Amino acid sequence: MFAIGSTLFALATAPGFPGWAGAATADTLCFTGSWFFTTAAWIQLVRSDRTRWFDRAAAATQFAGTLLFNLSTGAAVWAHAVTEQRDYVWTPDATGSALFLISGVLGMAAVGMPDLRSRDWCAGAINLAGCVAFGVSALAAFIRPDGVTADEWLANFGTFLGALCFLAAALIVLPRFARRVRA
Repeated sequence: MFAIGSTLFALATAPGFPGWAGAATADTLCFTGSWFFTTAAWIQLVRSDRTRWFDRAAAATQFAGTLLFNLSTGAAVWAHAVTEQRDYVWTPDATGSALFLISGVLGMAAVGMPDLRSRDWCAGAINLAGCVAFGVSALAAFIRPDGVTADEWLANFGTFLGALCFLAAALIVLPRFARRVRA
């Protein structure tokens, strides 16, 4: 589910794609991708180790962030038609990105000391890099009082880069059997 959501976010924000396909198409892909993220985060929360505080806190924080991305991406679909709603896009996006950063740090705490041989540690580090990229994207997506995005290119590129990181992290932790079947 994380891989599917990441792929949709990456496609929607790939350099040149929003200009070619249009903002409505890009926003719809992100909105759809956000539901895959939320479903995966819910499953991760339900399956998280209740005895390990960092695991549970990381999963809960990530799930809350995905809910806010559902709100912001849903608002973005309609915000181009209703200018007054553009503020409803940025606030949940920035808050969701902050929660993703917290979940990424908690996730790294859960996997422990750096170990480049550990799939979990590598996936956690790449996931955290994606969280940072989404955070940069959220800052760049700030809507100025004149209704213009602070830095649309950086907002899209940060989302694109973050989505690629999330995709890589999701693929790294696939069970070995599933990776062999897909190869």
